[in-house]
Amino acid sequence: MSPQASVVVLFDVDNTLLDNDAVQNDLSAYLEREFGAAVRDRYWSIFEALRNEVGYADYLGALQRYRLEAPDDPRVLLVSSFLLDYPFASRLYPGALAAVAHMQEFGPAVVLSDGDAVLQPRKIMRSGLWDAVQGRVLIYVHKEQMLDTVARLYPAGRYVMVDDKVRILAAVKQHWGSRVTCIFPRQGHYARDAGSTAAYPAPDVSIDAIAELASYDVGTS
Repeated sequence: MSPQASVVVLFDVDNTLLDNDAVQNDLSAYLEREFGAAVRDRYWSIFEALRNEVGYADYLGALQRYRLEAPDDPRVLLVSSFLLDYPFASRLYPGALAAVAHMQEFGPAVVLSDGDAVLQPRKIMRSGLWDAVQGRVLIYVHKEQMLDTVARLYPAGRYVMVDDKVRILAAVKQHWGSRVTCIFPRQGHYARDAGSTAAYPAPDVSIDAIAELASYDVGTS
């Protein structure tokens, strides 16, 4: 547990600091190129079913399930290398690291992400985000349900939450109220889904790109 800070800044990863839509597009292209469109489509069908089941994106888990359907194709084993060795640093949004560095002038930054226990930390490490926040990384199944734990590990008088999903921001705002400033970067397919964003209260602050946080003044929010 860290000593109490005046401000702690919580950063989501996928489509907040890192263009995960582009990563998925690259994976789709790889699957189609190496295995064909039918295998690509079957993989994503398994992926979506598994996400509905476990509550987070599990790329390697979907691969494990697909392998059970194709035990006679040893090429499937190469997909895990594609994922684990993917150059995630190349998919950071422009200005993402500068945004993290600037926001840490106000208080420690913490990566707060949903995800599995293998690929998600690998992504955070290989992208450079792990080092950028000095190892302050939390990965949960449903992070919006873990806010008391977050507050215990990183106590603060005030929080700033940066996330591309208004659903998450609404849950964080409901839990912490005026103690948190919710910042919504309009990046990625979730942020561009007008139906899902309209279903929740507007976040405190909306920005067009994460790079805008490199000059953001927490004291004015």
